[in-house]
Amino acid sequence: MSLIDNPMYKLQRLQAFGCFLLFSSLFSLLPTSTTFALTDAEAAYIVRRQLKTLPPNDELPPEVEYEVKVSLTFSNQRLKKAYIGLQALKKAIYSDPMNKTGDWVGSNVCNYTGVFCSEALDDKSLTVVSGVDLNHADIAAHFPAEMGYMTDLALIHINSNRFCGIVPKTMSRLKLMYEFDISNNRFVGPFPEVALSWPTIRFLDLRYNNFEGSIPPELFEKNLDALFLNNNRFKSTIPKAIGKSTVSVVTFANNKFEGCIPHSIGKMSNLNEIIFMNNNLVGCFPEEVGMLTNVTIFDASSNAFTGSLPESLTGMKSIESLDLSHNKLTGTVPENVCKLPKLSNFTFSRNYFQNEPNACQVPSKKDIVFDDTYNCLPGRPKQRSTKECQPVISQLVDCSKDKCAGGGGRSPHKPKHKPKPNPEPQPPKQPHPPTPVHHHPPPSPPKESPKTPIKQEGKEEVSPLERSRPPAPPIHPPPVSSPPPVHSPPPPVKPPPAPVYSPPPPVHSPPPPVKSPPQRPTEGIHLPPNLGFQYSSPPPPMFPGY
Repeated sequence: MSLIDNPMYKLQRLQAFGCFLLFSSLFSLLPTSTTFALTDAEAAYIVRRQLKTLPPNDELPPEVEYEVKVSLTFSNQRLKKAYIGLQALKKAIYSDPMNKTGDWVGSNVCNYTGVFCSEALDDKSLTVVSGVDLNHADIAAHFPAEMGYMTDLALIHINSNRFCGIVPKTMSRLKLMYEFDISNNRFVGPFPEVALSWPTIRFLDLRYNNFEGSIPPELFEKNLDALFLNNNRFKSTIPKAIGKSTVSVVTFANNKFEGCIPHSIGKMSNLNEIIFMNNNLVGCFPEEVGMLTNVTIFDASSNAFTGSLPESLTGMKSIESLDLSHNKLTGTVPENVCKLPKLSNFTFSRNYFQNEPNACQVPSKKDIVFDDTYNCLPGRPKQRSTKECQPVISQLVDCSKDKCAGGGGRSPHKPKHKPKPNPEPQPPKQPHPPTPVHHHPPPSPPKESPKTPIKQEGKEEVSPLERSRPPAPPIHPPPVSSPPPVHSPPPPVKPPPAPVYSPPPPVHSPPPPVKSPPQRPTEGIHLPPNLGFQYSSPPPPMFPGY
């Protein structure tokens, strides 16, 4: 079978063509001060280069294809293979405006900019390439298949560049991969399943790309510390396997996830932060949400949740920020939720709550912020009109019968079947049988486009257009230089920082200090001394923008 006729090659052509369209339509809109825009011809050229280099059977090209000068010598074969992989990556680069790879010449690969070496894990007498960090370099390129030669890599950071195309399956050979950050690029295609083949992966950051399709349930069976999926085009239900996840931070925001929050969420004992914002999730909140006793940030805003809040939310003893705004929640706000000991911000605006206890109106502490605006609360300022409230509160959802909350009844979001006409015979004196009456349920109110919320402390206004359209291409976060190698084991990592309620800062602003997600024991697996969370790409702000 020729390369052109290979089905995988055809799929890759379609995925890469999607990347070409993104380049041609989006890069011309970005400010020239923040990035070097590509022309349509340049973007198409990058795509063609990857298609020509990707092997049809996911096999690495033979090393003999690469001419290594006789004058080049390497202390071991692993460094030679790393040289081949790095030279292939350099060849795959179309634009390097900061000349980050200008010194990628010669056999001394450990002196290349952005390349880190350390002792091999299985043989301390060998020096190997264990990390590549090209963050914020504005490089336009693609991943070559030869990346699979660099089997000692434990860290790849290329966030905030212009990489395009797909993540090749040859990278499944990188069995020591620990941190993989390709956020804020233009990758396309389905979830990169090569990540499932990495036994030691702990930090996976796919934010701000154009991945699509479903999330494999096996992802939540990996021993991950942090998982960032936000601002892509994923469209599926959230797998029930989420309950098996070991993550402390996970973000689903700004995708197209649908369906319910799985009941298994209550088993996520390590969870500190979870973000569902701006998806298509529906139904009542499951009671198991209250089992998240270690969660400090829970954001389910801008979805289509209905029904009343479960009293079990009072079990979230560590919660600091709780955002349930822009949904269709009704009933009474549980008083004890407003009295949670560490709560500092509770936003439940843009819902249809009818009752609110005094504890949610008058904070018990000065540093608590409550936002109850645009509900149906009598006597409170800035509420919805009766005309807006009536269609929703006249059809209150019984969460005891809602499947998402664990009931056995029909989901309120599925259309009910029309009642069949009465089969009983009509009275003989009546000339014509009466027309059967079909009792349709009252029409649901039109889905409300999220309105600009009242600007509160530290939170940016978000326009209706921004909430309704697909995630826009992100503005590149400010440059963050990777720290120099440190010849000591990774230091203990503190928990993630408190939430930042602002979009990513301007390009020329210095980044705020951000600490990496907590690190747990790696069951006998130790990173090389030069690697670890000291090279972690700092997560962008966790609230709008994520």
